Amino acid sequence: MQRPPMIRIILTDDHTILREGIRALLAAEPDLQVVGETGSGEALLELLATTPADVVLLDLNMPGMDGFATLAHLREHYPEVKVLILSMLDHEKYVSRTLEGGAMGYILKNADSAEIMHAIRTVADGRPFLCTEIGLDLLRKLTQLTPEKAPDHGAKAPNDLSGRELEVLKLIAEGLTNAEIADKLFTSKRTIETHRQNIIEKTQAKNTAALIKYAVNQGLID
Repeated sequence: MQRPPMIRIILTDDHTILREGIRALLAAEPDLQVVGETGSGEALLELLATTPADVVLLDLNMPGMDGFATLAHLREHYPEVKVLILSMLDHEKYVSRTLEGGAMGYILKNADSAEIMHAIRTVADGRPFLCTEIGLDLLRKLTQLTPEKAPDHGAKAPNDLSGRELEVLKLIAEGLTNAEIADKLFTSKRTIETHRQNIIEKTQAKNTAALIKYAVNQGLID
């Protein structure tokens, strides 16, 4: 029986533990090979100069050259490389921006292992991929847009926020700092900063005071 062609992968994320986890996940797959990993966009471009790859798993929120800028460089200098965005940012603004910028797929970091491997194989085959969670969210929003209900470009309804984002918003409104929220939720400060950015994008709030007012108006706090 002929073995499937090997898909060469480079992991680009500034969280070492995440790269190690994905590398371990893919090690058991006969057609998936991690040929390199980097923690920044600059390092990725340097690595590609000497290491051919079929698929790059690319984070968006990185120090220095972020994922958006990195994607632009990849499209210009390495157009043959397929890019799969692997991010915590779930707002459709980021999804559409990266897909328009040349990414072949977009998957969230909370996706299960089977979906991550399916996403890699799909984009390597030259087909677009959108993870289940984002696809279902976009479908839900489309079904809510009826002729009688035009899209609201102001503050979003609370069901546009995920359960964890609502939890973070409540703690922000209670006056906790990002570091204090991270300790309370047993996660990293960087993760809370990402959730906070998502909340700001979704609610259209301009500052913390606006976030607190929004939380009060939605009944999240007294």
